Amino acid sequence: MQEGAEWRAQTARLRMIGENGSMGEKVAILGAGKMGEALLSGLLRAGRQPADLVFTERHAERTKLLEERYAIRGVSTTQAAAEADTLLVAVKPQEMGALLDELASAASPANLVISIAAGIPTPFLEGRLAQGTPVVRVMSNTPVFVDQAMSAISPGAHATEEHLARTEALLSPVGKVIRVPETQLDAVTALSGSGPAYFFFLVEAMIDAGILLGLPRAVAAELIVQTAVGSAQMLRDSGEHPVQLREAVTSPGGTTIAAIRELENHGVRAALLAALEAARDRSRELAQGIG
Repeated sequence: MQEGAEWRAQTARLRMIGENGSMGEKVAILGAGKMGEALLSGLLRAGRQPADLVFTERHAERTKLLEERYAIRGVSTTQAAAEADTLLVAVKPQEMGALLDELASAASPANLVISIAAGIPTPFLEGRLAQGTPVVRVMSNTPVFVDQAMSAISPGAHATEEHLARTEALLSPVGKVIRVPETQLDAVTALSGSGPAYFFFLVEAMIDAGILLGLPRAVAAELIVQTAVGSAQMLRDSGEHPVQLREAVTSPGGTTIAAIRELENHGVRAALLAALEAARDRSRELAQGIG
């Protein structure tokens, strides 16, 4: 009987959210580290009210800092579960076990649990929470800091269309959101979750190359960063395949084809494929080590 009452209350709350956007929904960020703070600040920029947000943080000094910075209360995990409709879990994978121990008796099917922890599957979370608790797993990335994140979301066994819509409403103000089957999330982790690091690595190498060719570091950096921004915008807005865009720059017998030949001779494409496979495999290993 109690479970039925909880379900009816949850259904009513979801109906209210569907009719009024995200009005009235209270969100708790569990783990206010770098990603947690980025999501917190992103929600505020998107128009959420400080009174509708709370966060948890283990360190008292950081709790005080965030409270002063954002005018949002830091609370305990159990208090967050009692107050909030949505619990956005942003702790590191190695901290998940301790957090779930606290949530086990505090969270209920009335809470939507959204996890951005890498490598931790929804069945593991569901097995540690109250029966029927809806869980949505997310893989996002660090461009969340500039509202340009790429987030992929996957539902757990008890998550409905409304839960996915609520997750999208939370994440879309800080970037783009797509839905994928959970079986694809390890690949998503390798491709876009870790993806910013690959681009930063490439930019770093190109700046070094500019210095080798005689440019001042500041000039090389400005040239490459703006080239990266412009190229990304062309990829996003033109609708053309990357091959078409590359070929438009690659004149027969010109400078670009000479450079691309060297990239192919040094196995850059094969190295990228191997690197992403390694990242995917590591994501799977993280999942195997959480039991």
